[in-house]
Amino acid sequence: MDSPCALMIGGKFLVVSQTQTSQNTSSPDAIRIDGTGSNGTCIRASQRSAVLNLGQMHPAIPRLLELQTIDLHIAALRAELEAFPKRVQEADLKLTGARKAVAAAREAHTRSLTERKKFELDVQQWKERARKYREQSGAVKTNEAYKALQHEIANAEAEVAKAEERQLEIMMSGEDSESRVKNLEIALKQAEQSIAVERKEIQGQYAARKKDLDAALADRERAIAPIPEDFRVLYERIAKRHHGVGLAEARDGQCRGCGMRVLPHILQQLLQDANDELFRCESCGLILYSLEPIPAPNPETGTATSSVSSSS
Repeated sequence: MDSPCALMIGGKFLVVSQTQTSQNTSSPDAIRIDGTGSNGTCIRASQRSAVLNLGQMHPAIPRLLELQTIDLHIAALRAELEAFPKRVQEADLKLTGARKAVAAAREAHTRSLTERKKFELDVQQWKERARKYREQSGAVKTNEAYKALQHEIANAEAEVAKAEERQLEIMMSGEDSESRVKNLEIALKQAEQSIAVERKEIQGQYAARKKDLDAALADRERAIAPIPEDFRVLYERIAKRHHGVGLAEARDGQCRGCGMRVLPHILQQLLQDANDELFRCESCGLILYSLEPIPAPNPETGTATSSVSSSS
């Protein structure tokens, strides 16, 4: 590797750096693994940290791992960017709902006013009828005609009472509908302000993620340049079938991509010094690699310490 880099291996970012070690790890291919803590902070390797010998893996594997990390990051950014239009649409739907509520309340209030005017007219008409019947009652000459007019007067007055009662109900309902319109108009104004702020935040986040994506794409071009084309094509074909993942660690005798057993002779070849071939899982087809550590030197004794488990 030309310079220190960060790889996503086994679900964790591993910061790798070249270092001079003991007699069996003195080549530039020997790298020290600096892990990351649970809170994401970098943990520097101690003097007895595990050392991974890149001579024990195909030279394309570290570059493919870096490329896979970048590709997964790019996929996550693109997924986030694709979600932004939906977030804008959801914000617009909230505003549309508030506007529709105001429109419906105004329409209901208008109907209430129209109905109120109708009953006001009914009251006037029935009162006018009762007045005319009273005027006519003084000119009738028979009891039957007088009784008939009295009946009409009583009926008109009853209709007046009904219309006035209904008019009062509508007036009270109209006050409620008018208050509802005012409250919804206030809510609409608040929604317009809050959604304007939300849209601005979404646009800012979109611009930031787009900038991150452009940077990640540039990183990808840098990472992919030294990878032989046949390995790149193989990796991309595999990753396309596995949601962006083209490599899997072989650990504890299993492919960590699918959990199936890896044949012992494949595991041995993954750790051979003269490893110049890429091996794939026979079950899922992912490119296999191993992170088996070799002992790091103990500066106090000049001897190698016991190796650290790759699963830790």
